Amino acid sequence: MELETIAREHAGDDQINWVTAIFMGLFHLGAIAALFFFSWKALFVACFLWWVSGSLGIGMSYHRLLTHRGYKTPKWVEYFLTVCATLALEGGPIFWVATHRIHHQFSDQEGDPHSPIDGTWWAHMGWILMGKSMHHDTTTLARYVPDLAKDKFHVWITKYHYVPMIALGLILLAIGGPRFVLWGIFLRTVVGLHATWAVNSITHIWGSRRFTTRDLSTNNWLVAIFTFGEGWHNNHHAHPTSARHGLTWYEVDLNWYGIWALKKLGLAWQIQKVNLKEIKQGLVAAPNGALVSPQFTD
Repeated sequence: MELETIAREHAGDDQINWVTAIFMGLFHLGAIAALFFFSWKALFVACFLWWVSGSLGIGMSYHRLLTHRGYKTPKWVEYFLTVCATLALEGGPIFWVATHRIHHQFSDQEGDPHSPIDGTWWAHMGWILMGKSMHHDTTTLARYVPDLAKDKFHVWITKYHYVPMIALGLILLAIGGPRFVLWGIFLRTVVGLHATWAVNSITHIWGSRRFTTRDLSTNNWLVAIFTFGEGWHNNHHAHPTSARHGLTWYEVDLNWYGIWALKKLGLAWQIQKVNLKEIKQGLVAAPNGALVSPQFTD
């Protein structure tokens, strides 16, 4: 399977991606409907799947493993985590990784797919619904994701990224009926999407800055809670390849704890991480931004 088979037709810069918009609308309606069919079992299922898709999937796989190569795992672990990520309804790995690598190259500058300099709504979800930010051509894909483009599994799962979600929906329907589907698919997915989008919007507007990066990235504890650690965004932009984003004891980073657990199980190695005290002492290069103040060496 080649890249040409997954390249998408995209809308113009000012046109709505109707397929995406319709699906987003339906999922939001399903999320609202779920509130009228509450059960503790359904809530537990939703929370568990939120962790599977948001932490194991988006945080540990798409972001820290595939995009930034902050650590290495056996291929079967990489593929398993990638399947978990498809359950977040954020597309396949090739498009997600390409978009995020472009974001880091042009962060809060012309060319950034989702910067609040183009508006808070745009940064949050407008970029998903309009234009071509998530619909790259094969030339762009080949330039930004040459590593994934060579992997047949990643090309395949990018083309059929919706299959795991459909399979999960059928399983939930068989186990718990429509209630489990509404909570485990619709509500859980919508919460996870807005949490991820908050990293693109909120953490580039509100929060604290430990490093003087060239962009608007900040550390936001609330976003970090809802994204399992992705909200320590200024730390990340200063040291993008670091698999650990929470750099102090009080910066809770569940995605890092997951990577640490993989290491203890012998399933992760060559883990990239930085130490604040070493940065302060000049032992670690900080080309993307120096410490704002010595107080941030705790």
